[in-house]
Amino acid sequence: MRGRKVPSFYLFMSLKDKVQSLLEGALQENPSLFLIESKIHPDNSIEIIIDGDDGVKVEDCIAVSRAIEHNLDRDEEDFSLQVMSSGVSEGLKHIRQYKKNVGRKLKVKTAEDVFEGELVSVIDDVITLTWKSREPKPVGKGKVTVTKETSVAYRDIVEAKVIITF
Repeated sequence: MRGRKVPSFYLFMSLKDKVQSLLEGALQENPSLFLIESKIHPDNSIEIIIDGDDGVKVEDCIAVSRAIEHNLDRDEEDFSLQVMSSGVSEGLKHIRQYKKNVGRKLKVKTAEDVFEGELVSVIDDVITLTWKSREPKPVGKGKVTVTKETSVAYRDIVEAKVIITF
């Protein structure tokens, strides 16, 4: 680690462990950021995807990248590093992502069903969606618009994506 005294155990850590330790430290410095995914490929290319409670700025990615890159020794290990923010097409993977998307329209897949609706709440590990549906009138001809609601446990979600509307 440049500019800091390196603990002796650090010298014997794997690249994966070093990156994980440095990443945890970088995220502690900005608690609104959180890790979505971290991968180290066999060729030592490192990919880190982060998100934030208030979104992710380019400066956030730069800060995380520097916290890792400046503390790894390229003489010991050749690596490439890419730090990026989670994109809308990636889908939601972390409960904190659901909380920041309350009020937006989601498509949520479970093992049994697919729901599209507005995310209205995230309480503990359960999300609640609402949507409008046209259904036959209980009496007489025609249809009526009704508001539907469902709660889905976070553990039951197979995939969830924000639906972008223009």
